Amino acid sequence: MAEQPDFNQLMEKAKEMQEQMKDIQSKIAAIKVTGEAGGGLVKVIMNGTHNAERVEISPTLMDDDEEMLEDLVAAAINDASQKIEETTKNEMMEIAKDMQLPEGFDEPIEAEKEDDDE
Repeated sequence: MAEQPDFNQLMEKAKEMQEQMKDIQSKIAAIKVTGEAGGGLVKVIMNGTHNAERVEISPTLMDDDEEMLEDLVAAAINDASQKIEETTKNEMMEIAKDMQLPEGFDEPIEAEKEDDDE
């Protein structure tokens, strides 16, 4: 007969994993990235919770076409958002590796993301 796992050990491991997840969520929230467009003429600084903290627009663009400027700001926001997603995924993969979780652990995360888009 196979030995039953120790429930207390399982609970302790779950608690450790929960603490690790809290730590990584705090770490991700503190991340700051800079999204750029127009060769750096428009920059958006975004944190790990996808909040734009600052927008920098080169003064040389202020007299240009309004629509082009709007497009550059949108592109810079999208660039920053993509960088946050990439950084978050890398951080989560590191944690999954440290926790020795099974291969494909990030698949449920991707599925949740698809559900959010609907």
